[in-house]
Amino acid sequence: MTTATPPDPSARPDPRWLTDDEQGAWRAYLHATTLLEDHLDRQLQRDAGMPHVYYGLLVQLSQAPERRLRMTELAMHAKITRSRLSHAIARLARNGWVRRENCPSDKRGQNAVLTPEGMQVLERTAPGHVAAVRQALFDRLSPEQTEQLTGIMRLIAEGLQPEGADADLPWLR
Repeated sequence: MTTATPPDPSARPDPRWLTDDEQGAWRAYLHATTLLEDHLDRQLQRDAGMPHVYYGLLVQLSQAPERRLRMTELAMHAKITRSRLSHAIARLARNGWVRRENCPSDKRGQNAVLTPEGMQVLERTAPGHVAAVRQALFDRLSPEQTEQLTGIMRLIAEGLQPEGADADLPWLR
């Protein structure tokens, strides 16, 4: 029997600390995204009694063929764990906005289906949500800044979504 030799801590490279500019950008990003998510959550709680992530699930289902998606696909689109999705769908189902149904092509799979009541809630809530997003974000940016933000966010998202079976992504957990 052999034992592994622990790594030598002195062999680790020094961390690449953030520059002052990078630190400023990082903190501004955290500050803005935290405030934005809180702003949107409060608006949706006030107007529809649901958090932002639940609204996003309803939107995903509304845009899917026949307003239904496999639970695993919905978790991937929402960028959340399957456990968190299951909890959210259970609450949305209690409200009558979504229902679960067995997947006809896979006996182990389930679909989430947007109900007519869920679609009505979404249609009623969407104008206020769009106004909140516009007021908080796009009314503050020029068209050029919007284009830059889009490019930056896509680049970051691409780097955080590795391909392969060993990828550690929320919807695979």
